[in-house]
Amino acid sequence: MSGGLDSCVTAAIARSTGYELWALHVRYGQRTEARELQAFHAVADALDVGAEHRLVCSLDHLAQIGGSSLTDPSIPVTDADLGASGPPTSYVPFRNAHILAIGVSWAETIHADRVFIGAVAEDSSGYPDCRPAFYEAFNEAVRLGTVAGTIRIEMPVIGLSKAEIVREGVRLGAPLGQTWSCYRASDVACGTCDSCALRLRGFQMAGIEDPIPYAVRPRYA
Repeated sequence: MSGGLDSCVTAAIARSTGYELWALHVRYGQRTEARELQAFHAVADALDVGAEHRLVCSLDHLAQIGGSSLTDPSIPVTDADLGASGPPTSYVPFRNAHILAIGVSWAETIHADRVFIGAVAEDSSGYPDCRPAFYEAFNEAVRLGTVAGTIRIEMPVIGLSKAEIVREGVRLGAPLGQTWSCYRASDVACGTCDSCALRLRGFQMAGIEDPIPYAVRPRYA
């Protein structure tokens, strides 16, 4: 659970289908790291995840590796171009593999059989580690690399649009107002970075007002 929209709704879906939630948050030197951690705890509180079921880990080496505007302050976070192809500057190389590896290790230790992640295929043109094929391959690696071989990665929102994710979150009573998605700011969301644009377009297409504050609210729908 990053503290963002997609992972919040994913957690709400997991809870609604009977799973007990153990919440993982990963810090990797991102610009809004402190704000995302705050959102993670707020979402976990709202979903009744006890402190003993939370794990906060650090992947600081991703900041040392760099290559992303999220972790390298010398690379500007560009304004969104939702029609662009190829990875945006915010792509953190192979990040989701690092996060999933931690999740699987924790799952094996606590004898859990599912690891949920809020990956969305709609983002996969820019983020290759959001493609369904990546998760199919990773699940095979998990099967071969764990003792029982029964842990699976679940991606319940991977085939949904952002508007559908918003609607599902509202339907499940997910704490969307506690989430944070902005790549630039930690007090008031900028409204123009990739993440803000995708989020705002989702809310606009769903016909629902986004409950978090924005410096500007462009129309993306």
